[in-house]
Amino acid sequence: MAAYKLTVRRRGEAARERFASLPEALTALEARLDELAPGERLGRARVLSRELEPVEQVALRGEVAGPGVRGGVDVRGDGSAEAFTGRWRRVLVEREAGETAYDALRRALGQ
Repeated sequence: MAAYKLTVRRRGEAARERFASLPEALTALEARLDELAPGERLGRARVLSRELEPVEQVALRGEVAGPGVRGGVDVRGDGSAEAFTGRWRRVLVEREAGETAYDALRRALGQ
C-alpha cells in the first residue's frame, strides 16, 4: 500500500497521487511543480482593500504527507519557490547556499 500522498493545488483544483516511498514522492513533487510553474505567473491582485504583489500570492502548492512527514513547496506568483514543513502551522525552510526549494525540503525531511 502506498504510504506517501502528493497533493498539488492549482487554481482551486487538487490532484493527488500516492507513492510507496518518500524519495519517490519528493521526486514527483519536483517534476509536477517544474512542469506547471512556467505558466503560473500572476499579476497584482486586489483582495478586499489590499493590493497583493505577485510574490505575496501562491500560484501552486505541492504537499507531501506520510508517516510522520508533512511539508511541501509553494510556487509564488513571480515564479519564486519556498519550502515549508508542517500542515496547519507551516514553518518556512531556510535555504542554504546553492540550494533549491526542493533541496531544502529534502534536507528538512531528512532525505
